[in-house]
Amino acid sequence: MSAERPTRVLAVSNQKGGVGKTTTAINLGTALAAIGERVLIVDMDPQGNASTGLGVPRETRRVTIYDVIVDGRAVDDAAVATAVPGLSIIPADADMSGIEIELANADRRSYRLRDALAKQGQGGPQGGGHTRYDYVLIDCPPSLNLLTLNAMAAADAVLVPLQCEFFALEGLSQLMRTIDMVKRSLNPALEIQGLVLTMFDRRNALSGQVANDVRAHFGDKVYEAVIPRNVRVSEAPSFGKPALIYDLKCAGSQAYLKLAREVVSRERRRRQAA
Repeated sequence: MSAERPTRVLAVSNQKGGVGKTTTAINLGTALAAIGERVLIVDMDPQGNASTGLGVPRETRRVTIYDVIVDGRAVDDAAVATAVPGLSIIPADADMSGIEIELANADRRSYRLRDALAKQGQGGPQGGGHTRYDYVLIDCPPSLNLLTLNAMAAADAVLVPLQCEFFALEGLSQLMRTIDMVKRSLNPALEIQGLVLTMFDRRNALSGQVANDVRAHFGDKVYEAVIPRNVRVSEAPSFGKPALIYDLKCAGSQAYLKLAREVVSRERRRRQAA
């Protein structure tokens, strides 16, 4: 970790629901913090599941990402420290559901999150200054709407969770079209940081086939770390804890630690090549 390193903003996104986006945002963020990175999670889903999964009760969400995007509140006003040292979150709530209508005629409506982060020196694609966060992870909703566009306009790169099941590649092609559209119209610097295979079941031949197909198509864009289908990871959110706090030794927690090291390694190589 370097005091001179600018923040890297990653959108955790897939337009298909149920692929492990929120689980990945929570546990990757926790794993990054565990290996010494300073992390902010931005909960952009009106369901607010990332906030719940990190132990932020709904009644305590006084300043949310809604206030940042709609009312211009500062990122630091909204960020809440979690029980994980080095990990904060900007929570979300149901107010986010009406944001498309509220910002219908607003200036820079697709850049609200990007502008808010830039004011904190976390400028993502604009290359803002230095900050107390090494990584910002944006947990995107499972649809293409103004919230997703704000996330991708603010991001340096997209991290794609991909469930090892039959329709995975179909949803992925839709996401790739979205990323291409965002690059053309909102954020020319946007790239894919990587694809992470989730809910992998080694007893199921289909999981292995999907994994092989994805690796054949995307090559080294696919992380080596594979997130297994794991009961302990599924249980953890109901206790308001990341899996790494709930059960560090379970296979899912160890997989997310491996993923975090891989993400950091990729970022280090990217900076060296720049």
